[in-house]
Amino acid sequence: MSASEAFAKAGAQRRGALVGYLPTGFPTVDGAIMAATAMAESGADVIEIGLPYSDPLMDGPVIQEAVHQALTRGARVTDTLHTVEAVAATGVPVLVMTYWNPVDHYGVSRFARDLAAAGGSGLITPDLTPEEAGQWLSASDEHDLDRVFLIAPSSSSERIAMIAKVCRGFVYVASLMGITGARDQVSGMAADLVGRARGCTDLPLAVGLGVRDGAQAAEVAGFADGVIVGSAFVQRLLEAPDLAAGVRGVRELTEDLAAGVRRPVRAAG
Repeated sequence: MSASEAFAKAGAQRRGALVGYLPTGFPTVDGAIMAATAMAESGADVIEIGLPYSDPLMDGPVIQEAVHQALTRGARVTDTLHTVEAVAATGVPVLVMTYWNPVDHYGVSRFARDLAAAGGSGLITPDLTPEEAGQWLSASDEHDLDRVFLIAPSSSSERIAMIAKVCRGFVYVASLMGITGARDQVSGMAADLVGRARGCTDLPLAVGLGVRDGAQAAEVAGFADGVIVGSAFVQRLLEAPDLAAGVRGVRELTEDLAAGVRRPVRAAG
């Protein structure tokens, strides 16, 4: 199943899609696979697997700590591809969330080939602009991979339309300017940005940055097609006394979030 199909299925059920993120290699490679598999089994519609990178410009302190631990233990690109293959076996579409430098270093065509061979659905590329994405656009076309770019509150309508034109699967709506991390309230800019993007594309719009529980997921599902959650999952693993407890925490949070996207809170008016 592709990300497009997962969003279409959720839309047919008149609910938002739940997109969950975890990085490769945290707390271990096998541990990350167990946690992501629990996520897939507990209601996540799409899984993002983060490729650990030493200079994570967009990541907040929670994900930075997890990525640091993964890199310290020697996490590699091949571990990400292995993780994708294992999690994709659940039948849930799996995308890799990655900064561009590791893909460029690995080789764009080679990465696309190996990702497709592992059963991956595509890439989310937070620091790659469409103007610099020529190689990736060609490689993703060749291997039928989704390509997800980000729009931000600062994006003009013209910029949103240009970014959405090259996306496939869905558009990642960054709900605020800044780094990742669970927050007490959903950014007030998120609904406005989704509203502006609706006039530029028919692709699903998934909101990320800040959601931490089912209540917030329900709020976001009231105006967006998908809800992206990362730091809250990683926090469960960071705080757990052992892997088994961490996986239980991930499973419980997924169930809460999955229930949330099924009871969207529609905005007044």
